[in-house]
Amino acid sequence: MRRSLALALFSLTLAAPAAAQNAKPAPSAQPAAPSPADTDKALYALGLAISESLKSFTLTPAELEKVMGGLRDGAAGKGRFPFDQKAQQLVSDLAKGRFAAAAEKEKAKGAAYLEKSAKEKGAVKTAGGAVVIPLAEGKGAIPAPTDTVKVHYTGTLVDGKVFDSSRQRGQPAEFPLNQVVPCWTEAFQKIKVGGKAKIVCPSSIAYGEQGRPPVIPGNAVLTFDVELLDIVKAPPPAGAKK
Repeated sequence: MRRSLALALFSLTLAAPAAAQNAKPAPSAQPAAPSPADTDKALYALGLAISESLKSFTLTPAELEKVMGGLRDGAAGKGRFPFDQKAQQLVSDLAKGRFAAAAEKEKAKGAAYLEKSAKEKGAVKTAGGAVVIPLAEGKGAIPAPTDTVKVHYTGTLVDGKVFDSSRQRGQPAEFPLNQVVPCWTEAFQKIKVGGKAKIVCPSSIAYGEQGRPPVIPGNAVLTFDVELLDIVKAPPPAGAKK
């Protein structure tokens, strides 16, 4: 937990210096002092970054207030006890307990969602249990398990929350099908280039009991709205005749 929080803050603090390394400011240029409004935005963004590390705890409002108390005391240098090995273990045990409880709830929701998805028009199941629902028929080739595919996709949880999207980034993604979750490896063998489909992935062939906290809970059934744009051809071997 501490590592994920540190990474979140680290990425924020490094974002500006990293960009600066690629630019060459004037030798005498001095950074402009941020306006009060910009400072407020930065502080709010800092709070959002910290909140990412708290999501897996599913805190109640009363529990969140206790966390805020710790933040206030820690920032003021007057914490009531040190964050020592014992405290770290207490936090770890709390996280594990909350995560396990959330995973059990997710398992029940996922089972019902999978059953419903399998009954949609045109739905087919793969050997591993992925449900592929065609949205638009493609006219190109079907990728092999070892192919690299170029796709647009939006991934959502059962509750509809988007956890990843190439469309939001405005850039198609490329994936070797033998280096992604088994659900994709199986499902894309039922989609032709140019086709669109909804892929519903059981957790067993996605991210399993562990999930990818804090974004993807354990036992999560995932839905991907995909468009197979192309099969990416491997470059010719070095020295091959053109």
